[in-house]
Amino acid sequence: MNRESAKRPHEDLTVWQRAMVLVEQVYACSSTFPDSERFGLTAQMRRAAISVPSNIAEGAARRSTPEYLRFLSIARGSLSELDTQLQIAARLGYGKVSSDIRTCIDEVFAMLTGLMNALQTREATR
Repeated sequence: MNRESAKRPHEDLTVWQRAMVLVEQVYACSSTFPDSERFGLTAQMRRAAISVPSNIAEGAARRSTPEYLRFLSIARGSLSELDTQLQIAARLGYGKVSSDIRTCIDEVFAMLTGLMNALQTREATR
């Protein structure tokens, strides 16, 4: 089986799918920011958003539960970073930070926490 036809384990995870939607939302929102923020807040928010599904995918590809948990923890940290950056953007009056983005952040955070708890429970019963 070649790499292109192999199913990637992270693609079946609802949390990864929602995180990908979040990336799209962040790109749409940040595209309305002032040009002066292109290398500042815009770039930082996009990096934080991209980090979430990227770390979920990297963790899912790892062979051990502790490694998987470490990458999920990084994803959750990036999500909190993004949430703060969105609050900063709103305070600065940059674009319209939609409630859809905030809802998506809350959903992804809850899903990450649930997945981490399930993995920790499974690891503890081994």
